[in-house]
Amino acid sequence: MLKPIEYGDPAASGSSYQILEGPKNATVLMGSEAHFNCTVSPGWMLIMWALNNTVVLSLTPKELIITNNRFTSFSYEVDGNFVSEMIIHNVQPSDAGRIKCSLQNSDRDGSAFLSVQVMGSLLIPNGSLVVTEDKPCNVTCLALGWVPLPDITWAISVPVSHSSYYSFPEPDDLQNAMSILSLTPQGNGTLTCVANAKGLRAYKSVAVNLTTVIEPSLGNIDKPGTSLPTWAIILLGVSFSLLLILIIVLIIIFFCCCVSRRKEKESSYQSEIRKSASVKTNKETTETKIKSGNENYGYSSDDSRMTKISSLPPKSYELNGPEQHSSRHPHQVPDEHQRVPATRPHVSFITTSPRTVRNVTLV
Repeated sequence: MLKPIEYGDPAASGSSYQILEGPKNATVLMGSEAHFNCTVSPGWMLIMWALNNTVVLSLTPKELIITNNRFTSFSYEVDGNFVSEMIIHNVQPSDAGRIKCSLQNSDRDGSAFLSVQVMGSLLIPNGSLVVTEDKPCNVTCLALGWVPLPDITWAISVPVSHSSYYSFPEPDDLQNAMSILSLTPQGNGTLTCVANAKGLRAYKSVAVNLTTVIEPSLGNIDKPGTSLPTWAIILLGVSFSLLLILIIVLIIIFFCCCVSRRKEKESSYQSEIRKSASVKTNKETTETKIKSGNENYGYSSDDSRMTKISSLPPKSYELNGPEQHSSRHPHQVPDEHQRVPATRPHVSFITTSPRTVRNVTLV
């Protein structure tokens, strides 16, 4: 039965003492705790704990002397003997080395070795894998920053016809390792890469989903699992080729039609311009001819005729012949006031339209 011991207990004093059992080797992970025990016989006066020859903890039957807060002690009794346990908290890689338990005024000591392991990261470069069914493929797993390098294994939850893997350290960095899994999948599933710390029950794992797809085979027409037969694939290829050619021809025809329409529009527009220019030229020529043409001297206007008629002197007409006219007295002045109304011509104008109609009545 273990019984904690109090410092300064009279039962712990004695004349002879020695180390009955020293500490044992330990391997721990970085950041964890390391425990070392040292069993001494009754009568001891001073126990010292050293790490790589540097005293980090001391204790007497009355008190505990702590040099570093990461190093503490717990004490108890086993079968009347005193057991001192040193605890290293938050172990770091620099703590790896020799641990020694010694007594004052004694040439005997107990020592052990502390190993510190570092668990780095573990990853599979591709987050998800899509491979061809029944085709060999490789999957890579990387262990980065491990001290020492871990043991890498694979857990395969995929139907396969063949699988194998091998691991090796990277030449450029001794803290990194690589494992390559070769397999021939026959379905979907999960692949798990597991890195085990050496000498410890500690590990890390990473998983990846593997999806298989079926690749059509041109050589096997009736093979189960083939998506399309060979004749269908050939027919599709020919159809796509013809469709592509048809599209190209339609594009060329459309382009030619657009160019032809554009040329027709330009030609009609130029023709209209020429017509309008020709009409304008003809009009200007006609107006010029009208303004600058030769005068028709045979043409007599109505106004000039009327003017001539109005300017004629009045004539007298007598019912008697020329004998009566000649029998008048040569000095007889004709009565103009009586003869003028009877002999003056009467002219009347009737305007019914732009065309002038003239009626002349002579009395």
